[in-house]
Amino acid sequence: MRINDTIPNLSVVTDQGSFDLHDWVSNSWAILFSHPKDFTPVCTTEFSAVARLSSEWEKRGTKVIGVSVDGVEEHKRWKGDIEVVAEVPARFPIIADEELAVSKAFDMLPADAYLPDGRTPADSATVRSVFIIGPDKKIKLMMTYPMTVGRNFGEVMRALDACQTSTRMGVATPADWNMGEDVIIPPTVSNEAATEKFGDFETILPYLRKTKMPLL
Repeated sequence: MRINDTIPNLSVVTDQGSFDLHDWVSNSWAILFSHPKDFTPVCTTEFSAVARLSSEWEKRGTKVIGVSVDGVEEHKRWKGDIEVVAEVPARFPIIADEELAVSKAFDMLPADAYLPDGRTPADSATVRSVFIIGPDKKIKLMMTYPMTVGRNFGEVMRALDACQTSTRMGVATPADWNMGEDVIIPPTVSNEAATEKFGDFETILPYLRKTKMPLL
């Protein structure tokens, strides 16, 4: 899978029932975040962080779904640990990817990957990615982390804000951008069109023009 690819419409089994991915995304933004195994320390802190941010996902019209290559019953038991660490309910579903269908379809594991008996998280180590998905079911952004580095969900939220802003407003965002800060006018927009659309703007270089973030 690459940016702008349409996600596969897989039928998935989760701790909250079975459904097709496209039906689950529906007309919302969505974040799919994956993990190599239940009951692992870094992953537990990450799922807890996602649970604590439930109001922020809702504010942004975004659904979240986890993926782990263990089964539904393990997911249900693991949710108890997640909620102990998070100190809030973990209401998002977790896909039981025991057959590695999701992991392979999203190119997190090679096509010939399998789970050996007595496996460890190292056997599915690259299943540690974040995919931001638009309402058009296309991948807008991807991040992949090693097992020893916990994900920064503040950065995931910032990236989601940037994706939504650029999509809705036809702009780009500069390095280290945060919601409400100045945005970049794409080079494909002429100065005349930029003035008509955005009003005043600052020309730093012929191809780098900044303007106040438009109101939603």
